[in-house]
Amino acid sequence: MEWNYYDTFITVAPDCPAETGTKPPDKKSGKTKPGIEFELLENHPYVYTQEELLFEVHIRHKNIPEAELAERREQIREEFFRKPQPCLRASMLPKKYGWGLHFNAKGQIAIVPVESPDYHRFVEGANGKVKLLAAMRNKKK
Repeated sequence: MEWNYYDTFITVAPDCPAETGTKPPDKKSGKTKPGIEFELLENHPYVYTQEELLFEVHIRHKNIPEAELAERREQIREEFFRKPQPCLRASMLPKKYGWGLHFNAKGQIAIVPVESPDYHRFVEGANGKVKLLAAMRNKKK
């Protein structure tokens, strides 16, 4: 199954409360899934595809040890993708924290703060053939 977007920009949700791109807070027990997504995308723009990001977040969120990954990475990955996974339109980054998600022609992702000129260029169509999709709403109408 194909999990990735290509030449696509996911805008913030229509009911996103953030007016600026905001770093998701950590919990006392550690990083949240949105916090891990943010950290990976902020530090590595245009490195991860959606599929790679979903799996990397899973690994870090579940604290799967390196030794276990070295031994059974493909098995863990197969088990993870056997279950339906929400796409990044359901991520809290565009739903709650004010980040647009740009997927380039290779499907690699970068985060774009809602208040930035780049965000507005994507939304206005100035970046060419990029398909626009809105993040999922936080609440049903």
